[in-house]
Amino acid sequence: MGGVFVTGTDTGVGKTLVTAAIVHALRRDGIDAVGMKPVATGVDRDALLKSMDAEIIARHSGMDRSEYELVNPVFLAVEAAPYMASIMLRQEIDMERVFSAYRRLRERHEFLVVEGIGGVMVPIRKGYYVVDLIKDMGLPALIVARARLGTINHTLLTIDACRRRGVEIVGVVMNMVDHGNPVEANAGSMIQELSGVPVIGSIPLLANPVDAIDSISRYVRYDLLLT
Repeated sequence: MGGVFVTGTDTGVGKTLVTAAIVHALRRDGIDAVGMKPVATGVDRDALLKSMDAEIIARHSGMDRSEYELVNPVFLAVEAAPYMASIMLRQEIDMERVFSAYRRLRERHEFLVVEGIGGVMVPIRKGYYVVDLIKDMGLPALIVARARLGTINHTLLTIDACRRRGVEIVGVVMNMVDHGNPVEANAGSMIQELSGVPVIGSIPLLANPVDAIDSISRYVRYDLLLT
């Protein structure tokens, strides 16, 4: 059936929660959807999946443990951009491992939701950025933007970077929106007007978003990802 690549305007904008919410909603609708976090960095956890983001995604993907290694094929135990982390650890990032896991998941499941790391210009290797990974995977991009002052600039820059690489953009999801704040409430419509990219979700500011995946999915027009 296909897939989508969830990227963002920055780190900490809610990509993992949106990824998990889309997977959760599609599975709820009877579609065999799973998620993937190809490259992750951060604290080395004493767990089967070192990345907390990957663990959240796997939990909502209904996978058995035999597929966990496919969810996050590359983990670097430094909280930094992958290229910087790889230099600090003297550990080369194996992109063939990433694409092998990606192909296996695509073969086994109907729909794959891939979450990037940081924004589209985060370097994975020297001269190879997240936007290049999106292009090479052949997936359309879904951009998650944090509804704060400056988000119009960050989102338009992200859209421009994708378009320059020939990456299709399926939509924008505004996250952490305070609907009582007119600037935040209207940022999405302004982005849509200026860019021509549809805003397909507006998620309010939630106290415990990790525990509200089902609720989050109801704020995103995930059905538009299937067309």
